[in-house]
Amino acid sequence: MRNRLIEVGVLFCLGAAALSAASFPEPPKENAPAEAKATAVLAGGCFWGMQGIYEHMKGVTETSVGFAGGDKKTALYETVSEGNTGHAESIKITYDTTKISYGDLLKVFFAAAHDPTTLNRQHYDVGTQYRSVIFYANDDQKKMAESYIAELNNAHVFKSPIVTQVVPLKGFYAADGPDREHQHFLDHNPMQGYIAAVDIPLQKEFKEKFPEFWVKESK
Repeated sequence: MRNRLIEVGVLFCLGAAALSAASFPEPPKENAPAEAKATAVLAGGCFWGMQGIYEHMKGVTETSVGFAGGDKKTALYETVSEGNTGHAESIKITYDTTKISYGDLLKVFFAAAHDPTTLNRQHYDVGTQYRSVIFYANDDQKKMAESYIAELNNAHVFKSPIVTQVVPLKGFYAADGPDREHQHFLDHNPMQGYIAAVDIPLQKEFKEKFPEFWVKESK
């Protein structure tokens, strides 16, 4: 559980080589989207931190944290935290395709949002509910994700192979009802132990690494 206080000031490092955003490989070219509005569902450890990044990304119009990979009936925070529901803590990102691309979302996902080389864990969080996953909604998203992972692995951008799963999206269940407190948790609890030690530094790194994507207001 992340509700316990964690010492602030502990240093974390991703498995990436010391690459600037400018030198981080660009994602493959993608087909022109048919609609101006699109969604993506990603999982990369604590969904508090993932939302703390994507809610400040240019072109993103809405973010929602929740669960994907399991059944609707078990999509509750306390149940998912037991680690046997098949769910991963996830974020649903709604974005304007005239301003950013699916590839842009993936670039931030791999370069700044989490460590894609640690299996079933991120920072203090251990378990399959914290695994790295791209839940694709269509064949274009699937091809883009698989191609980009292959590109990053072939370029040896990370010290270890990427373990991110690429699986079909069967359902995303927003953290609502008693779990509603998890929506925009970072914004409401910036001094909470885990937020201050892990997620705020990740957000700061995103801002510094991708100033062209950073917007102050949250979504």
